Amino acid sequence: MLTVNVICVGKLKEKWLREGCAEYIKRLGGYCRINVVELDEKKLPDNPSQAQIDAALDAEGTAILSAADNSYIIAMCIEGSKVTSPGLSQKINSVALNGTSSISFVIGSSFGLANKVKAAAKFKISMSDMTFPHQLARVLLLEQIYRAFQISSGGKYHK
Repeated sequence: MLTVNVICVGKLKEKWLREGCAEYIKRLGGYCRINVVELDEKKLPDNPSQAQIDAALDAEGTAILSAADNSYIIAMCIEGSKVTSPGLSQKINSVALNGTSSISFVIGSSFGLANKVKAAAKFKISMSDMTFPHQLARVLLLEQIYRAFQISSGGKYHK
């Protein structure tokens, strides 16, 4: 069974976001081993310098790459490709059929992802041209992963 990791920088603060994530995690249990890994966001001052931001991203990037281990990394970043739900389903199937046992989707902090994480990613996805809170992006990503598995199994969820 495929292992899907969702590696996130930061914790969910709102109850409704935690409940939404929990619902999709429960649903995904029938299709894959699902893990959500929350990493600590590096604390920055109110008006950080670019050097402070870069140092925080670097530290977060090291933690992300350690958590991703040897999995197929998919970075959620603005530079990524926009994919449809069927396209994501095909991507997950393709990765699994090529012998990969673990996929790690990565959501960075509010300052994004370190360049070393983007470089290690084998695929990059942009959710939209719009900006979403990173906590909401987690719910949206889990829903899309669930939808992808529903599509590949011929389920009725995706219309």
